[in-house]
Amino acid sequence: MKWIGNVRKMESTVDGKGCITYHFRGGDPLEPCPMWEVNTWLGREVQVSFGGEIHCVVTGKKIHKTYGEGMSYEAFLSSPLATPSIVRPELSRIHEGIALRDEAWEREHHLQPHAVYVARTSHLKVGVTRTSNIPSRWVDQGAVEAVVVAKTPYRQLAGEMEVALKEVLSDKTHWRGMLSDVVCNRDELLQAKEDCVDTLGEAYESFFDLDDHITRLHPPVLMYPPKVRSVKLDKTPHIHSRLVGLKGQYWMFEDGSVWNVRSHAGYRVEISAD
Repeated sequence: MKWIGNVRKMESTVDGKGCITYHFRGGDPLEPCPMWEVNTWLGREVQVSFGGEIHCVVTGKKIHKTYGEGMSYEAFLSSPLATPSIVRPELSRIHEGIALRDEAWEREHHLQPHAVYVARTSHLKVGVTRTSNIPSRWVDQGAVEAVVVAKTPYRQLAGEMEVALKEVLSDKTHWRGMLSDVVCNRDELLQAKEDCVDTLGEAYESFFDLDDHITRLHPPVLMYPPKVRSVKLDKTPHIHSRLVGLKGQYWMFEDGSVWNVRSHAGYRVEISAD
């Protein structure tokens, strides 16, 4: 099989046992391409080639450099896809009727139920996502287990909690650590949730999720290379190695190279498997 198009982040589905299946669609440059299942290429020699062409994921126009996730500089400054409250949820004001960029978009995405959670990626981290994005958000981050701490009616409130919880947990993932065989620890995860509840205190008590259900996630990985190095197609336009794993938004290769699909949004590539 050979695929030519502009990169978009992988989509995923999770079955009842927590096993992840990754799907790749991409654009041409904005028109959606047919979807195919990436898991089927595991164990095969895969080639990824970049010819130097990049298109803005918002406008489709050719650009030399991306901002955010595949945007031109102009789109990064104006598109709702780069609204400041995406990265910093506490900045959202749509619950007050105030839009930062696009009222309709922010109502659809930020004036919706959100969850504050603890997930194990490279380590335990705190995060925020729409409840409708569970568990796909955890898959995108490369989490192997996660538990919900609180549920809120809108984004800003969840972001406010996340800011408070940074006192006890990081909100960052270390990609090298995530791309290893991370071991689950139920007791440690639930203790972290309890610490979060204690840190937030009575002011947020009505939003706490009393269900301690843990979601376990199993990425499709044949082996974890002992050392990994991130490949950026601008500097290394050709990747050719056996695909041995998919985790987060990364393709992991037998030679230790890893390709962050999401960070290459907008890049026009040719992908084939032997």
